[in-house]
Amino acid sequence: MLAISQRHIEVFRAVMSSGGVTAAANALNSSQPTVSRDLARMEQLLGYALFTRQRGRLIPSARAQTLFDEVQRAYVGIDHLQRFAARLVDSAAGPVNIGCQPAYSASLMPGACARLAQILPGAQVLITPQESPWLEESLSAQRFDLGLTESSRALAGTEQLTLMRVDEVCVLPQGHALTAKSQLTPQDFAGQAFVSLSGGDPYRRKIDAIFSECGVTRQMRIETHSADAVCAMVARGLGLAIVNPLTALMQSRCNSATKSALVIRPFSVSIPYEINLVRPRYRAASIQVDAMTNALISEAQELSSQLFNLVGSGSIHSAGDIDVRNQG
Repeated sequence: MLAISQRHIEVFRAVMSSGGVTAAANALNSSQPTVSRDLARMEQLLGYALFTRQRGRLIPSARAQTLFDEVQRAYVGIDHLQRFAARLVDSAAGPVNIGCQPAYSASLMPGACARLAQILPGAQVLITPQESPWLEESLSAQRFDLGLTESSRALAGTEQLTLMRVDEVCVLPQGHALTAKSQLTPQDFAGQAFVSLSGGDPYRRKIDAIFSECGVTRQMRIETHSADAVCAMVARGLGLAIVNPLTALMQSRCNSATKSALVIRPFSVSIPYEINLVRPRYRAASIQVDAMTNALISEAQELSSQLFNLVGSGSIHSAGDIDVRNQG
């Protein structure tokens, strides 16, 4: 391996950036002979010339340009680390790094972040949406301070608290005949246009199994990958659907001022939907992480109360009446 030192790289970068040895020496608070000697030593170690000398000027070679591009990329990374380290001066633990399933970034997280801002106005939050099973793998690998997942499977190296457990709900467009009913049964969907989650979704499989067991045939009108997209289709009158209650609640709020508002009704068949807060056991504790944990619990309790008032379901539970699970 070439014995090029950090000093050699700094000299090379200064020469390339400033355009000459004299200017590089000034930038490095060094002397011109010292910079020239370091540069010559670097070329000797590399085994090829980086510059040609023409009338006292250094002309970089193609190899020098290519090497400089790589050096610049490395320094961009170093500059980022320096800025990140400087931010930690104002915060004992830095930002709260949260990994969550995509649906929660638009439903549970906004309210929780608003609560955190009231408690710790200067706190920073980094939210990374990830799908299962990659999210759970990242949480076990201690890559996040906190995680939000639908999976109830205990993850190695984590502590897990169920924030909310509630049944899936039916969503209908405003003015649909079935909005007159206080609860929908599988038979109510017979012959109805239906907007469905994609075939690989576990909730799609549960929903299809229920209708199959009841002998109910729906008109499978549209299939899409997310509950947000499903609700948007229903709001435009393209069919009925069964989705998770948090997304339904958020979408009904977004559409409440329009003629295509969503209507939410409970489903007579229980399809449990669970939100779990995961805290990796080997990440450093901090005031920010503890505050965000409390904010998430409070927001989950508030949303549970809203859902209970909306659908009147007796199967809604939130943090405080569900045990914490630990996995070594």
